Amino acid sequence: MPVPSFLQGSSAVRLRLALFITAILLAGFLIGYTSNPQASYAGFAKPSFAPPAWVFGPVWTLLYVMIGIAGWRLYETDPRSTEMRLWWAQMALNFAWTPVFFTAGARALALAIILTLLALIVALVLRLWPRDRTAALLLVPYAGWVGFATALNAAIVALN
Repeated sequence: MPVPSFLQGSSAVRLRLALFITAILLAGFLIGYTSNPQASYAGFAKPSFAPPAWVFGPVWTLLYVMIGIAGWRLYETDPRSTEMRLWWAQMALNFAWTPVFFTAGARALALAIILTLLALIVALVLRLWPRDRTAALLLVPYAGWVGFATALNAAIVALN
């Protein structure tokens, strides 16, 4: 079986890919672990479209891998590009949302964060589309999930 082209670079390139994915997965795990979202989530009045708590871990794991690959592609192309800065900004908002929503209990502020996050992800996908369609496509499921999470956040604010 041939090696995918994005893994055919030097060992340093492959190491940076592994670091992007590992760092994002580790940060996401630590934020989730310290925020204890499952306990809080169980206590909320939720809309009928709310998924069970166990769904979030596997979904975010897959999304974080895809986000990591997209970020790595941006970094390898131009680590100082506008797209890379958008990528870092959306990661900061992504990682801020969980502690704001669950730990601080500031669900309305979390709604503002996630709306901004969604706007940044969409802007990033649109900017990437003509330049790096693979990176853009890697972020499309993320945009969809964050759109769904935005609706869920808004419904929880309204119901609680």
